[in-house]
Amino acid sequence: MFYPEPMTQIEIVVPEQHVLAATNVVAESGMFHQVDASYLSSETGLGTTEDWSKKSTAAAALERRLLAVMKTLGIKEGSPPADLASMTDVEAVQPMAERLEQQVEGVIEDLADEQKKLEKLQNYVRQLEPIADVGIQVGALKNPRYVFSVLGIIPVEHVQRLRTSLEHIPAVLLPLRQDSRRAVVVLSGTQQHADILERAARSAYLSPLNLPDDYQGTPREVIAALRTDIEHMQTQIADQKGVIAELRESRGEQLQTLLWRARASRMLADALARYGRLRYMYVIVGWVPTRGLDALTSRLRHISGEILIEAIPSTRGRADTNVPVALRNPGILHAFQRLVTIYGRPRYEEVDPTLFLALTFPLLFGAMFGDVGHGLVLALLGELLVSRKVSRLRGLADLGVVVTICGVVSIGFGFLYGSVFGMEDLLPALWIRPMENIMLILSLAIGAGVVLLTLGFLTGILNAWLARDWGRLLFGHTGIAGLLLYWSLIGLAAGLLIPGLPVPHLVPVLLAAVSGLAVMFSDLLTRLVEGRRPLIEGGLATYAVQVVFELFEALISLLSNSLSYVRVGAFAVAHAGLSAVIFILAAMVSPARGVVYWVVVALGNLFVIGFEGMIVGIQTLRLEYYEFFSKFFTGGGARYVPLATLPKIGE
Repeated sequence: MFYPEPMTQIEIVVPEQHVLAATNVVAESGMFHQVDASYLSSETGLGTTEDWSKKSTAAAALERRLLAVMKTLGIKEGSPPADLASMTDVEAVQPMAERLEQQVEGVIEDLADEQKKLEKLQNYVRQLEPIADVGIQVGALKNPRYVFSVLGIIPVEHVQRLRTSLEHIPAVLLPLRQDSRRAVVVLSGTQQHADILERAARSAYLSPLNLPDDYQGTPREVIAALRTDIEHMQTQIADQKGVIAELRESRGEQLQTLLWRARASRMLADALARYGRLRYMYVIVGWVPTRGLDALTSRLRHISGEILIEAIPSTRGRADTNVPVALRNPGILHAFQRLVTIYGRPRYEEVDPTLFLALTFPLLFGAMFGDVGHGLVLALLGELLVSRKVSRLRGLADLGVVVTICGVVSIGFGFLYGSVFGMEDLLPALWIRPMENIMLILSLAIGAGVVLLTLGFLTGILNAWLARDWGRLLFGHTGIAGLLLYWSLIGLAAGLLIPGLPVPHLVPVLLAAVSGLAVMFSDLLTRLVEGRRPLIEGGLATYAVQVVFELFEALISLLSNSLSYVRVGAFAVAHAGLSAVIFILAAMVSPARGVVYWVVVALGNLFVIGFEGMIVGIQTLRLEYYEFFSKFFTGGGARYVPLATLPKIGE
C-alpha cells in the first residue's frame, strides 16, 4: 500500500543579486514544485514580475523563430550546452537571429521558385511526349486572332460523338494519332464559336494539352529544348541545395546554442515572473518532497548566508487540498499508475490505488479471458509494444506492460480452465471448466466482488481517518456505517440461502438497522460531531424525503456493486462459449476438417482475441473505476510538476 510522497512547503527569501543562482539551484534539484507568489509583490519598476513576463514572451518569440529556421534547414535541436545558468539578452541576440532568418528565407524562396519552374517544364514534357512523332508546329496551335484551336487527348469512343455534336458548326476535328484507348486530336474553328467548341470538347471528355509559350517547332524539337532547360534547372537546384547544406553545416551549432539559450531564458523568466517581489528581495514559494528538503536547503545556503528559508511540513488532512501529489511507483507499477491517473489523481490524504490496481486488474482480466493460446498472443503483443520497435506505437509502451501481464495471467487461468485457443480437449482443467460449472463460477465471482468491495470500504475508512474527516469515517456511505450495513445485508442474504448458519438471525438484523440509520442520517450526525450548525438545512419535510432517498440509493448502490462482479464469471463462460461457436462454424464450413476448417478457426480466434479482449479490458476497467474505486477514491489531487529551466530534449 503506497501513499503520495510526503511533501514540505518551503518559502525562500533571496536577495536580488542571488535570485538567478537560487533559481538554477531549485530547478536543477528536479524536485521543487513552484507556487505562484507574484501576488506578494509590493514594488513596481525595474525588475518587477511584469518585466520578467515581458522577457519570457520575448524569449518565447525568439525560440519559435529559431525553431522555424532550424526546421527549414533540417537541423535537430541537439543537446543543450553545458552552461545555461545565465539569462540571455534577447534584444542583443535578436539582430543575429534576424540575419540568419533572412539569409535562410532568401535561399529557400529561390529554391522553391526554381523547383516550381522545374515541375512546370517536366509537366510540359509529359504533355508533349504522347505526340512527339506528330509533324505539327506547336506555335501554330496557339490561338491567333480569328481562329480557335485546342490540342488534346480524347477517349477513342468519344471521337465520333464529338464529330456529331459539331455537324452544324464550322469546325475541324483532326486526329493526329490514336491507340486502342485514346486519340490525340486538334479541334479548330472560328473565335466566334469558341464557347460552343469548348463546351462540346468538355462534354466529350477532351483533355487539352498544356503547351509552352516560349518554345517553337515540332513537339519533338520542343521536348528536346525543354529537356536541355530541365538539366540546366536541375543544376541550379543542386547549387541551391548545396548552399543550404553549407548553411546547415556552418550555422547548425550556432542555431542550436541560440535555441537552447532562448528556451532556458524563457523558462527562467517564466519562473521569475511567479516570484514575489519585496523591494530588493524575491520570495520563492513551492513544495519539495520531504526526503530532498535537507539537500536543497544546504545548496541554497551555500550560495549565500543571506538567503532565508522557512520549511512548513504538511499534514494529511482536508486543509492541505493544494499539496501537489507526487506518485512514486517504479517499474511495472508505473504502467498501472497511468491507468489510475486516467481516472483521476489521488488527493494528498488518499491512498494511492496503483498497487491495488496492479494486483486486481490482471486477475479480473485473466479470470474473464482465461485461455493459454489467447493469453500467449496477448503477452507477445504486449512485448512488441514494450520493445518500441514499431515507431507509431512507441507511445503505448506502458500499455504494453499491462497487456503483457494480463496475457500471462490469462495463460495461468487457461491452464486452470483447460483451454488452448478455445480447444478444451488438449489440456486437463486444473480447476474447473466454466461451461460445465456455470453457477459455481458465477457464485465465486460474486464472492470475489464482496472481498474487493470490502477492501475498498476499508481503504475508504483509512482515507477518511488520514483526512481527519470524522463524519465520513463514522457515518459515510463508504465509512464504518456503510461497511457494517454492507456486511449485515450479506449476513441476512447468507442466513436465507444457507440453512443452519451458526450466526443468530437477529445479529445482522440489528446491525442493518443501526448502520442503516447512521447512513440515512449521516449528514446530520456529521454536523453534530463536527459542531456545525444548523443540523438540518431546509425544511424538515424536505429533509425527511431526502434521507429516505439517500438510504435507498445506498442500498441500490451496494446491491449493484456486488452484482456487477457477476460479469467476471459471465465473461469466463461467454469466452468458452464463443470459442465453442467458432469450432461449430468451422465444422459447418468444412466437415472434413480441411484447410478451410483451420482458416475459420484461426480467423475466429483472432476475432476473439481482438474484439472480446477489448470488451473484457473495458469491463475490467469499469469494475475497477466504478465499483472498487468508488468506495475510497475521490481524486482531484494537484499534479506534481517540478520546476525546470531546462526542458528535456524533445519536450
